[in-house]
Amino acid sequence: MWNGNTGQGTAGANDHLGMSAGARARMRKREVDVYRYYDDGGRPGVGHCTWGPGILAHRGPCTREELGRPVGQAEMDAEFARRVARSEREVRNGVRKQSLNQAQFDAVVSLAYNAGARGSRGTWKLVEKGDMTGAAINIRKMTKTTINGRLVVARGLVSRRAEEAEPFLAPSR
Repeated sequence: MWNGNTGQGTAGANDHLGMSAGARARMRKREVDVYRYYDDGGRPGVGHCTWGPGILAHRGPCTREELGRPVGQAEMDAEFARRVARSEREVRNGVRKQSLNQAQFDAVVSLAYNAGARGSRGTWKLVEKGDMTGAAINIRKMTKTTINGRLVVARGLVSRRAEEAEPFLAPSR
């Protein structure tokens, strides 16, 4: 667990939280290791350039050089840990007033890891207002990605978003 503040002067309601080991393991399992760069749309030239355990290299397809670039296990593990830590900080900064339970914190860290701080901000605003049901509904809607200029449902996001939304629908524990 992380036990510090975010450096913004006043302590936030969730500064004592870090992603639980169980949630980190589930997310790591969901983010399948691919030992190379690939386009996340399912075939070359479609989607965004991604590598390792679902790490976005950049928007848009990979270059030919990137598609041939191998990635090692140590590099994947280090980058996964770095990005989880960044997502934890982003959540602590984005949800400062509303106290989250561990399951809720884990869920919004997973969301931030996958959708980024910018993509998660709408959910964080609902959480800050105490609108947990609204936050769950918003999370469940975040299942689309842009491929070839069109928004399409990313099948893998449907179950992920349902899992991330659940703690905001469940009674506080």
